[in-house]
Amino acid sequence: MHDVVIVGGGPAGLFLACELRLAGARPLVLERRAEPDPSDKAHGLTGQVVQLLDHRGLFTRCGGRDAPEPAPGFHFGGIPLPLHTLGADNPMHLLPIDQRELERVLTERAAELDAEIRRGWEVLSFRQDDEQVEVVARDADGSERTCTARYLVGCDGGGSLVRKQAGIAFPGSSDDHAVDRTALIAPGDGYRALPGGRVAIDGLGEIPAAFHRTERGVFTLLAHHPERMLISTTEWEEHPAGDAPGPGTPMTWAELEDSVARVLGVRLPLSPPPAGAPTLLRRMCGRNYRIADRYRVGRVFLAGDAAHVSHGPTLNTALHDAANLGWKLGAAVRGRAPEGLLDSYATERRACAERVLLHTRAGSALLSPGAEVDALRTLFTELLDRPENLHAVAALVAGSDVRYDMGEAHPAAPTGGFAPEFELTTADGRTLRLAELLREAHPLLIDLTGTEALAAAMEPWRGQVHRVTATAKSAPAPALLIRPDGYVAWAGNTPTGLHAALTRWFAQT
Repeated sequence: MHDVVIVGGGPAGLFLACELRLAGARPLVLERRAEPDPSDKAHGLTGQVVQLLDHRGLFTRCGGRDAPEPAPGFHFGGIPLPLHTLGADNPMHLLPIDQRELERVLTERAAELDAEIRRGWEVLSFRQDDEQVEVVARDADGSERTCTARYLVGCDGGGSLVRKQAGIAFPGSSDDHAVDRTALIAPGDGYRALPGGRVAIDGLGEIPAAFHRTERGVFTLLAHHPERMLISTTEWEEHPAGDAPGPGTPMTWAELEDSVARVLGVRLPLSPPPAGAPTLLRRMCGRNYRIADRYRVGRVFLAGDAAHVSHGPTLNTALHDAANLGWKLGAAVRGRAPEGLLDSYATERRACAERVLLHTRAGSALLSPGAEVDALRTLFTELLDRPENLHAVAALVAGSDVRYDMGEAHPAAPTGGFAPEFELTTADGRTLRLAELLREAHPLLIDLTGTEALAAAMEPWRGQVHRVTATAKSAPAPALLIRPDGYVAWAGNTPTGLHAALTRWFAQT
């Protein structure tokens, strides 16, 4: 019997497998695709999740340099955000990486941690009782097999079989008129990328490379690679021609050229990237904004797109889902989960999903055509001149504006938030970033008080929670109790406060 069966071997499922192994659990990933998905999907990670990957030592493996640095700018609804003006209060980080490459890195990491991944296994059904979950799947040879586990997690996308068979509703709304057309194209003579996030278009001139809005729609042309550029349009159509794959015929190059001509008013000759390079030619009609009404039914959980979908940074949210659920399931299978720990997963992560739906709906509305939207964009841009408003929007987009309830009536900052990065010097003389102490996903007490008072309070948890005594010049509190998912469970200097937080989140050894 495995501890956890994960249905779906995309980024959420793979990262969850890694987190479960770090938590001491034995996961099994069942992925219906025999080979990794070659299609072009997400092109980067934004916000707080970049710091999460840094916690696990994956930031540099995903192409980052040294340590995450705040991004000087970003956008909201196509409106530029001058984040460099926020200085040290800038919450936004960026990590350009294709989803294919992210899955490769996570697959390698899962193998290093000895997580079992079975490709070509399609889950057909499952049943659960008070003790276990039985999963029926068709293996790579076409034979039906049964796997048993303590828990089951559906990371199987927006059309999740796990969610449907668990009887979990998926309420929300749809915009049936927005049509997104996207392709990877070879560099051409009629267009070229320019410094400063701009692009030159023959017959039109210089325009912003990202989210150039016109009366007819939105145009984007991004140079992610010397041999290929990502081009996309968004239009609002009364009668969309259907999705591909799905209802309607697959998109053609002529269709994309026609769409660009309608949006920009000039026609661009487009061609695919060189042979052997990744390809993409996709039409997506409509946008869904949905959150599962439950994230758990008994021993069955949902994470990632199986739990929430939106026209936005769902990949960022999915990886945080995995980090939140992984250590909690690990504690449960080891018999170290306090009462209510597993239920806290849905409470915490659903609040984050609701914020993602809020800002993706608002961002889509700001991009839509119309004089009323023009006026709204003008007003919104004026409001962003105020630093407090700019910071609030940046925190919303970065996913750092949600504070978890850690059980205190009047918690000290930064309790409930993601641990802020700072440098510390340990008792043995090492100078480290906080992220370097979170590589193994252990619960961590950073004790900067210079006394032994907190050591006595955590004695019943000594074998489970790691205490690091250190000094720091810019620490946010005298001591911080940090959960494995990177969130601060308590901050302060009182033994009673620490004892209460430890009791709430971790069973005594």
